[in-house]
Amino acid sequence: MRNFVILGMAVAASVAIPMAYQSDPKAFHRLLAPSEEAATEAAEPAPTLKVVATPVPAAPEVLLGRKVKVSADERGHFVADFKLNGRAVEALVDTGATTVAINRSTARRIGISLDRDDFKYEVRTANGVTRAAGIVIERIQIGRIMVEDVQAAVLEDTALDGTLVGMSFLNRLSKFHVENGALLLVQ
Repeated sequence: MRNFVILGMAVAASVAIPMAYQSDPKAFHRLLAPSEEAATEAAEPAPTLKVVATPVPAAPEVLLGRKVKVSADERGHFVADFKLNGRAVEALVDTGATTVAINRSTARRIGISLDRDDFKYEVRTANGVTRAAGIVIERIQIGRIMVEDVQAAVLEDTALDGTLVGMSFLNRLSKFHVENGALLLVQ
C-alpha cells in the first residue's frame, strides 16, 4: 500500500511540475537566490515548489576513481539517489539552484531538527517567495563521491516536496558536465 501511495505522489508530481516549468523555466534557475533583506513572515501560505522526479531513478553509474555518471530521465532531468548524512534521499541535480535544498521532513530524517525561528531567510522559488533555514549537511554522497560540510537550505514541506542538489555541492567537485545525455560528476 505504501508503494502505491509513493507511486501516486510521483505520478502527480510528474504531471504538475512540467506544466509549472513550461510557464516560467527561468524561475527554476532562480530557486533559492538569496534576497538582500529578510522580510517579515507573510500571513498567506508559502508557495509550493514541486520537484520533478521519475518514479524509480536510474542508478548512477559509478566509474573508476571518484566519478559518477547520472543518465538523464525522459524529460532531460538528472535524478539520482544520494546519501545525506548516511540516509538515502532521491534528489534532482539542479545547476540553477544556488544551494542544496531540502524540505523539513527530509531534514528530520537526516538528523537535523529546526525551530520555527530558524526559518529567517527569504528565498525565491519557482512559485514565489518563501522562508528558509540555513543549515550545513555533514556529508553528501553519491557513489564514491563524498563532500562534507555542505551549505543547504531547508524549506517547509509545503514549499518544497523533494530535494535539489545545487551549486553548494557541485562547486565542491573538481568538475561536472553534461555529455551524451548524462551528467558526469568528478571529485
